[in-house]
Amino acid sequence: MHTTKIDIPLETREKVVEILNQRLADAFDLRSQAKQAHWNVKGMNFIALHELFDQVAALMEPHIDDIAERVTTLGGTARGTVRVAAQNSSLAEYPLEITDGADHVDALSSALADLGKKVRGDIDATDELGDKDTADLLTGVSRTVDKMLWFVEAHRQA
Repeated sequence: MHTTKIDIPLETREKVVEILNQRLADAFDLRSQAKQAHWNVKGMNFIALHELFDQVAALMEPHIDDIAERVTTLGGTARGTVRVAAQNSSLAEYPLEITDGADHVDALSSALADLGKKVRGDIDATDELGDKDTADLLTGVSRTVDKMLWFVEAHRQA
């Protein structure tokens, strides 16, 4: 941990940094999974899904940056390389062999739902640790992930 004059105790900052670095890995992985779907989707709804999956990836970018910057604000080191994210992501591996739009919708919606659940748990954990700013940051992530889940799942609902 780096020295900082922020008025959050070191022990709290260490715990929050660990939580945030885990979500950073997951958010990076989700972004890459959305790009995987974007590049490889085929079928009758190609253009709608192609553009939607790209939007999911793009909407993750500011959250990835916010999470990493909060880590460094707290005196931690953001572990944000692709290799580190791949080693540390808690999301399920994205199926590389799929091309059908419905299969991509299913796979990406599963990843979004999993990330949303984990972020909501982290909102509670960081709030209980007394870091309301991080809880607020994660609330924004949760709101975006839930909205993206709605957009993706809507393609399977009738």
